[in-house]
Amino acid sequence: MPTADELLGKSVVADLAGCLERASGHTRLALVRGSASEFDGMSLGERTRVVRDAMTAELPQDFPVFAEVIRRALSEVTFTGWMIWPVTEAVAVTATRSGSESDFDEGMALLAELTSRLTAEFAIRTFLETNLDRSLAIALTWTGHEDEHVRRLATEGTRTRLPWGRRVKELTARPESTIVILDQLYRDDSEYVRRSVANHLNDLSRADSALAVSTAKRWLQTPDSNTLKIVKHALRTLIKAGDPDALSLLGFAPPTDVVVEGFVIDREVVDAGGELTFDFAVTNNSSESVTVVIDYIVHHVKANGTTTPKVFKLTTRTLEPGVPARIAKRHSFKPISTRKYYAGDHAVEVQINGVRQVRGEFRLDA
Repeated sequence: MPTADELLGKSVVADLAGCLERASGHTRLALVRGSASEFDGMSLGERTRVVRDAMTAELPQDFPVFAEVIRRALSEVTFTGWMIWPVTEAVAVTATRSGSESDFDEGMALLAELTSRLTAEFAIRTFLETNLDRSLAIALTWTGHEDEHVRRLATEGTRTRLPWGRRVKELTARPESTIVILDQLYRDDSEYVRRSVANHLNDLSRADSALAVSTAKRWLQTPDSNTLKIVKHALRTLIKAGDPDALSLLGFAPPTDVVVEGFVIDREVVDAGGELTFDFAVTNNSSESVTVVIDYIVHHVKANGTTTPKVFKLTTRTLEPGVPARIAKRHSFKPISTRKYYAGDHAVEVQINGVRQVRGEFRLDA
């Protein structure tokens, strides 16, 4: 992962300042150039905001004039990459602070022009917070744009749980408000766009599972060759959680004729940083083959002594009638940055098509 210095360091800010100076006619943009002197110890997001504030203070306050400077800078091929993030943030702040609808609309249009140089998905949050319905109406028009980057901005920028992007409360409270955008793009020619659609619907599934499943069901009724793949990716969180409606939509009915036998874990105590191995047999007792999603759940002990389940993907198997499938898994408790382990009584369960089957307990020394 590149560092903040590599993405938005002093040399990048110097290049940005040069582009803006040539576009604006300034001999020197001292605030923009000087903003990099504050970078020590700052994250990428913090650096972005520092440069943004320097731009909004030093460039013209009138948005049409400001926008013209940015458009002149766009004529340079070097006006690209991570310098664009603070530029899009400065566009959003300048376009929305006047309260003018024309500035608002022009600001959104400028984001569409900038997005192919890096992305404008973070800056659009300012517009969404200012006027959600107006922003979504404009984003909807982007779904027919010839540029795949602009079409992707329509879906990626309006995600409720955009990585690195701040949450927009009204957007989170109205998960249904972006479905019309997704409906226009789930059959897009670009995989880049389609993947964003799937990630967007996956975000929505965390807030409203029924909405996500019903949307995916509609798409599967008028599919193209990519629709099933998109739906599987979009419903991945629900599938992992064992949501019965999501599983049923993808053809994984409750496993009424599937049994789990011989479940064994290899130790009662797992040392700190150690591993646990478990295995079991799955048998299909029906007269026809059946495809199942097999996951396992580890019940981790939290700091307060209670436990919390974490689902892990194991395998998807087609089981022939009467033929046991032996499955084994080794699970590591080596410390990782996203999870802290606590000593105590843990458990592991096998889950098939969202239905928990067997459970074994062990103690973790940490």
